[in-house]
Amino acid sequence: MKAVRFHQHGGPEVLRYEDAPTPEPGPGEVLVGLRAAALNHLDLFVRRGGVPKTPLPHIGGADGAGVVAANGPGALKHVVGSRVFFDPGLSDGTCDYCARGEHSLCDRWEILGEHRDGTFAQAVVLPEVNLRPIPDGLSFEEAAAFPLVFLTAWRMVVTKAKVAPGETVLILGIGGAVAIAALQIAKYGGARVFVTSSHDEKLRRAQELGADRLINHQQTDFSKEVWTITNKRGVDVVIDDVGAATWPGSIRALARGGRLVTCGATSGPKPEEDIRRIFSKQITIYGSTMGTRHDWEQVTRLLGAGVLKPVIDRTFPLEQAAAAQERMERAEQFGKLVLTIPPLS
Repeated sequence: MKAVRFHQHGGPEVLRYEDAPTPEPGPGEVLVGLRAAALNHLDLFVRRGGVPKTPLPHIGGADGAGVVAANGPGALKHVVGSRVFFDPGLSDGTCDYCARGEHSLCDRWEILGEHRDGTFAQAVVLPEVNLRPIPDGLSFEEAAAFPLVFLTAWRMVVTKAKVAPGETVLILGIGGAVAIAALQIAKYGGARVFVTSSHDEKLRRAQELGADRLINHQQTDFSKEVWTITNKRGVDVVIDDVGAATWPGSIRALARGGRLVTCGATSGPKPEEDIRRIFSKQITIYGSTMGTRHDWEQVTRLLGAGVLKPVIDRTFPLEQAAAAQERMERAEQFGKLVLTIPPLS
């Protein structure tokens, strides 16, 4: 099969479009012939060497969609040729956390494309339990663009922050796919949503998706703007996956008793911190990664109902994966970058 692999860590130039062995499904596993794969910031992190002990050469990619090419022993749920997409979170299902349904807390949990080959290829092997049929009317590209970011955003907005109707939610860095997913989910939950970006065009597009207030953080301090908009109250919830660059402002922007939810640190993991702001305002901080099987069921149901919809910025053929990653590194996208993949012969 054709795949995009890297044999050493580095920039986009280390990516090679080349032949790789086609994987074979084991017991309870399914071989998916991929037709599309979507990029995530995780892919940049893995390629740069941010995940210890990644086996080389390595195929990145967590998100994808395609058709069932073969079933391993005991995998009977999806017939060959059926259209599927999948939850990219992998666990062995045996620990105490897994027994409680909290698979993402399992110490043996990982994301596809981290320590095992991922979706930047013509085929990938996955546990049957992770697969779901692609809803009617959804393209392979749209299906591939959905799982990781909507699962992540659902857990942040609903499972962790428990956003209620009428609350105010500040989402940082609109244009990123997690932020766009969080906007849709928060609006579905009845919240009033503020978004930030340094690009007016991204803010305009966020308004089309339902954002109530737009803040250009290059022109103003977003935390001061929030205080002005809310008459010095602050917002109930901040969704922050930026990290060091925004953390102090996120704390300042919160109302008393507010909740801050973080799932990433694209600008760095070690922010300046004034702990007094946290205890004096009685702020709750939640860490969040991906989601549970229950979260997955919730978001896929809403996808099928047309309530949630992935936003695609641009598609690239698989062999141009390096160009797609360069666009992500420049933060030019609004929504998901997707690779189109030729059928497995």
